Order: sequence, then C-alpha cells, then structure tokens
Amino acid sequence: MLYKFKSRSTADLIMLEPTARQILPIIGKDPGDAHGIVTVAQIPGAIAALEAAVDAEENLGRKERDKSPDYASTNEEDQQVNEGEIIGLRQRAVPFIDMLRRSAAENNDVVW
Repeated sequence: MLYKFKSRSTADLIMLEPTARQILPIIGKDPGDAHGIVTVAQIPGAIAALEAAVDAEENLGRKERDKSPDYASTNEEDQQVNEGEIIGLRQRAVPFIDMLRRSAAENNDVVW
C-alpha cells in the first residue's frame, strides 16, 4: 500500500507503507486510517515530534557504535558499500518535514 500525502503548498508526497507506519505514530496519527489530516494547528507539534524521534534514533545509533568493537574493514570498497546500507529515520522523514513546514508557512493542512 502507498500513502499519498497532499497539500496545496507542495507537490504530492508518496510514501511506502512501512515508512508511513513508522512516521504516522510519531506524529500521533493512526497508520491504519485510509485517510487522515494534519491540521495547520497540529503541524508544529508534528515537526517537533519527528525531529525529536530523529535525534533519539541518531543518539541511540551513536551509543551502540561506541559500545561495539570496531571491526570495520580496511578495504576501501567494503567501506563504501557498508556506509550506504542503512537508511535512517532522518532520510525518510525529511521530505515529510519539508512538506509540513511549507504547508504551515502557507496555512494549509496536509491530508492523505
């Protein structure tokens, strides 16, 4: 299933179901709802919640890396492959946060 977020301030944003199921609960919305809305009044809270979740995930990742021994390969090709494998919440949330910010600036709701 795809989620299609719409706002009069931006182009449509299409999100795969696993990503939407991760992001929507963070902003207090039910990912099971086929349709929903983030009102202009709710946007600042949604942005703050997403940014806090991104920071928490990155801090947790930093702590885990600090605890584990470094067995990184010295082979340059291995390092390039490994660096690109993990896609965190930041990469997934940034387009949605941008949509929310632009919508708030123009006083428009975001719906799906």
